[in-house]
Amino acid sequence: MKINLNFLLLIFCSLLITSCSDKDASKENASDKKDRDMFGYKATRGLTVSTEGLSDGYVMFPVANSPFIYLINRKGEVVHQWKGNYGVMNSYLQDDGSIILQADDPDYPVFGEGGPYGRIQKINWDGKMVWDFEYATDQYIVHHDIAMLPNGNVLAIAYEVKSYDEAIANGRKPELTVADGPWLEKIIEIEPQGKHGGKIVWEWHLWDHLIQDNDQTKSNYGSVKDHPELMNFNLGHHPAPTISEDSLDILKAQGQGGGRNTTGGNRGSGIFHFNAINYNADFDQIVVSSPAVSEIYIIDHSTTTQEAAGHKGGKGGKGGDFLYRWGNPENYQRGDSTNRQLFGQHDIRWIEKGKPGAGHLSVFNNDLSGRKDSLDYSAIYEIETPVNEKGSYPIENDKAFDPEKPFWVYVAPDTISFYSSFISGAHRMSNGNTFINEGARGRFIEVTPEGKTVWEYLNPYHGEMREPNGDPVNPMNMPYSTFRSTFIPANHPAFAGKELKPLDPQPTVFKLPPPEKENKK
Repeated sequence: MKINLNFLLLIFCSLLITSCSDKDASKENASDKKDRDMFGYKATRGLTVSTEGLSDGYVMFPVANSPFIYLINRKGEVVHQWKGNYGVMNSYLQDDGSIILQADDPDYPVFGEGGPYGRIQKINWDGKMVWDFEYATDQYIVHHDIAMLPNGNVLAIAYEVKSYDEAIANGRKPELTVADGPWLEKIIEIEPQGKHGGKIVWEWHLWDHLIQDNDQTKSNYGSVKDHPELMNFNLGHHPAPTISEDSLDILKAQGQGGGRNTTGGNRGSGIFHFNAINYNADFDQIVVSSPAVSEIYIIDHSTTTQEAAGHKGGKGGKGGDFLYRWGNPENYQRGDSTNRQLFGQHDIRWIEKGKPGAGHLSVFNNDLSGRKDSLDYSAIYEIETPVNEKGSYPIENDKAFDPEKPFWVYVAPDTISFYSSFISGAHRMSNGNTFINEGARGRFIEVTPEGKTVWEYLNPYHGEMREPNGDPVNPMNMPYSTFRSTFIPANHPAFAGKELKPLDPQPTVFKLPPPEKENKK
């Protein structure tokens, strides 16, 4: 059965939507700038900036509230499309022209918010489903992001349910614990088998790498400051304000109550909310992002599953403990709020070999209003980690991990016109420019190292999937929002022997319906 869930409604809770909308509206009036409309209601859609000398290539992105992934050329014309059978969160192009995508399973239970989707699928160039793997039960579900390994296996972020009693027994404070218990993060490596099979060949659980300084009777009690390789279990999202199920149903009807499985007992269960994963083959390491605590973490993939559950083993010698962390040293008590660098970030990744900055990390730093030095704005950070040739990350006693500041930063010339409080991403291109997805607005831009915009396209598409009962989906608040978009160079192996001509006719662009007029008495 098809489902019309807009995957973006699973990204964040109703309070964030309301907060962002209210703040955005007030600042638009204050600044008298239409580009302060974070969701792009008033923005011109399609190709808006194109300059001479652009690198030849294409842009791939999922269409909100639809099963489609589009490939556009530099003129903004759709030249190819893949179609799944569910809503799509994100996709990765393979050398044979197929895509590995994250599909919104219509029947997954329990999980209500925080980006769950439930299925990983492979669709070939001609649109045939060649692999469909479900990982969704009442105990676990894949969410947010995946990463491809050189051997064809897939790394995926997943939630695993822990009960309220388990959380308290492991040292989480009762006042920080939701009634139905938290969802802890894990990472699984899936070996595709057949058309529907998948074997879990490696896994890592955050549950095995927690510390707390609240209850000395618990086995994981210790000094947070002395153990930066562990996660303080009393960080992360707090329980949402108590609300009745009737009130929650009203919010859901308005598109502001979280996902279909959200209840009064699990709002805020995804306490660490990992939202991105990337792999470094040179060091056999994984990097993940936790916007809930505004930090990124690097862990060792060279371990066995048994070693990953402990504190020894692997090339790094630390088992599954953090090799490196960055963004918010206050989390491990080696800094304060003035040392914080990341604010609800997304899309952490290593810059690839052959590209300027190779080996550095790049990240979309979503909401720097947390600095209290400006109105809301976003930035792209390039981070030069202190990694040595062996893949180790030295840290001094009582000091935070380096660097103190990012290596390179992009913000808009006026700062505030570039802003997405959630989703979004960025990656380095071979020519040294950076391709950016300003997710909330569905705005894709290419910027030079000096910050000049040389190409800009605003997604004009929105799908027509419906609610299970057949009702249409209200496109507000996020009609054009895009979790990720990816620049793909024209010489990518996937395009070998393929003639990429504009589709005729082009897909129909989406026009927002006029606002409903209030009934006059």
